[in-house]
Amino acid sequence: MKLKQLEGLLGGLTQFPNPKVELEQYPTGPHIASRMLYTAENSFDDITGKVVADFGCGCGTLAVGSALLEAEHVLGIDIDPQSLELAQENAADLELDIDLVWSDIKNLNLKGVHVDTVVMNPPFGTRRNGADMEFLSMGLKVASQAVYSLHKTSTREHIKKMALRGCNARSAEVLCELRYGLPQTYKFHKKKEVDIAVDLWRFVPKAQQ
Repeated sequence: MKLKQLEGLLGGLTQFPNPKVELEQYPTGPHIASRMLYTAENSFDDITGKVVADFGCGCGTLAVGSALLEAEHVLGIDIDPQSLELAQENAADLELDIDLVWSDIKNLNLKGVHVDTVVMNPPFGTRRNGADMEFLSMGLKVASQAVYSLHKTSTREHIKKMALRGCNARSAEVLCELRYGLPQTYKFHKKKEVDIAVDLWRFVPKAQQ
């Protein structure tokens, strides 16, 4: 599938009608999502034919995109049941089969399930300090091959240090810097859209014991 085709299909997905600020629910835009998955597949062979888990899947953009790129099996995990319903509808609209798991990432138990690749657009930790690290830490415990994640560019040094020292990462590499167009979503947002610089990271976990 070509990049533009993937971006077009992801652009047609239904997004959060009433996003929850406490969960930092912001849609992963089709531009960023398509490039994230396309890079994972075309540069590293981490999507097609692989078992992919989308942490904090929300309305399912990265999960659906992974299925469109012919992942062998896709899991979407989220704490919000309404988001999971949306993700299910989005997958069904495109006649895709993804499995959805209702769970807090902190308490995630995928015992017996082999996951090759984790993809995620985690909370940036602006509402609850450390939320981004919880996602990254669990991703590196679950993935056998790689974790792809978006984090604010301003936190780059912190993310690298934490990933290598405390989160089981063998390597942590910024693949590119992207502009995250954050739409006016909540009442406290004063501008119609804000551009945030975000890094697309690829983390490789240490070999599982």
